[in-house]
This record gives sequence, C-alpha cells and structure tokens, in this order.
Amino acid sequence: MPTIHPTALVDASAELAPDVEIGPYCVIRATGGPVRLGPGVRLLGSNYVNGPATIGEGTILWPHACVGFEPQDYKFGPGAKTAGVVIGAGCLIREHATVHAATSEERPTVVGDRCFLMVNSHVAHDCRVGNNVVFVNGAGVAGHGEIGDNVTLGGNAVIHQFCRIGRLVMMSGDCAVSLDVPPFCMVNERNRLGGLNQVGLRRSGMPREHITELRRAFRDVLRNPMPRKEAVAILRARGQTCPPVMELAEFFETTKRGIAPGMGRSTRGSRAAAVRSADESDE
Repeated sequence: MPTIHPTALVDASAELAPDVEIGPYCVIRATGGPVRLGPGVRLLGSNYVNGPATIGEGTILWPHACVGFEPQDYKFGPGAKTAGVVIGAGCLIREHATVHAATSEERPTVVGDRCFLMVNSHVAHDCRVGNNVVFVNGAGVAGHGEIGDNVTLGGNAVIHQFCRIGRLVMMSGDCAVSLDVPPFCMVNERNRLGGLNQVGLRRSGMPREHITELRRAFRDVLRNPMPRKEAVAILRARGQTCPPVMELAEFFETTKRGIAPGMGRSTRGSRAAAVRSADESDE
C-alpha cells in the first residue's frame, strides 16, 4: 500500500502505485482529470499535483514543487479542459519548481525521463522537454517551447515562447533566447551562439570525425549569414556522410522564428534577419 502522511489530502480517484510515498501537507487533486503516480514516486512534503497528471516511475518532488496547475495564459479560463501534464521516469523536481498544464485537450505538457528541474525552475504550458535535460536554478521555458534531449540550461537562463532548443545545447547562466538554437551549440550571450558544445559532444560518445564536420559547419554556415535555402543546401550536401550535420540541416529547414547567429555576428541585420527574409522571399 502507498505510504500517505496523515496531513496529506489525496483525491480518492488518484491512481497510486503500491510503493508511492506522499509526505506531509501534500495535496493531490483530480479536479480536471486523473492523477497517476508510478512506482517509486515520492512527494516529500507540501507538494501540489493537479490532474490530469501522470508522473513516471522513481520521480521525486521536493517540498513546494507544483505540477499540473492552470497555464499562465489569459485565453485559458478557470475550469477550462486541459490535457494536463506528463512527467517521465527518474526525474528530480526540486523546491518551488513548477510544471504547468497544457492549454489544449489534445496534447499535454511533457517532461521526459531523467530530467533535473532545480530550485525555482519553470516549464510552461504546452512545452515538450526531452530526456536528460537540466534546468539549473531559476531557468525557465515559456509556452509551447521545445527542448531536445541532453540540453543544459544555466542558472536563470530563459527561453521565449515557441522557441526550439536543439539537442545537446548548453546555455550559459543569465542568457535569453527568442530565436531557435540549433543542436550541438552553446549560447553565451542573448541570442548569440558561442560555438559548439564540444565537451557535451565528446561525452555523448559522438565520433571524432562527426565533431570535426560539425565544427566546419559552424564555421562556414552559422557564422556566415546567408539565405536559408543556401544554408540548408550546404548542410544537406555535407550531411550525406555525417548524420549530425544532416540534423542541423533539418533544424534550419523547419525554423519558424529564425536561427540565433554565431559568435561575432549581431542578431540585427544578420543571420536572424537573413533567415526571415529568405522565408519571405520563398512565399
């Protein structure tokens, strides 16, 4: 049977695995839909989980972490229906971290497996966060953001709504982006790429020859403003023998907000503008 502290309030409809632990003053509400806590889930104390919400095996919530409350969106009225939140297995959600419910009924806010949300971090409504993502203290992503696998967001790093962050990206603390950040890169200033995340690439086990090709692609394309079609053509040609470069090409091809520029280039009149002007000329 689950271990539930006498001071906790748990909705009778909640689906709890036999070894779930719910600490003092926790509140589990199924007002908007079911709450499901997988095997080994632990709520350490003063946690709020609002359904619909699913929390995967072995995930731990530290005191005052809150999951599944209404999105911070003026268009979402009190009591409106939502697909809620899905959190994967093995996540660590520290004090005062928040994960908000989706604004639609079709797709929940998603946090993948083995994510680490440190103190005061925030995942907004309708976001999709991949696996092995780290939010350092105060980091946050606004509504509809997409974050790939193995991303690290430094302390107080913030991401604008609808932005995409490619996999294996490293964002420095106090940085902000309102443009898409390609896979494998580092962000060291506002809307500015500082280079490749070479430490992360090596630790991921990527072959050395692929890292070398990514360095060439960063030098020749990301630091050299050009129309999007030209950038995609170059990356696709090189990607025939290097899957990570092909991943870059596909990311460029599908951007809607524009791509953050490489170091040494300002966002004004440079890559971001070039990508957007290329999009407009395509129409």
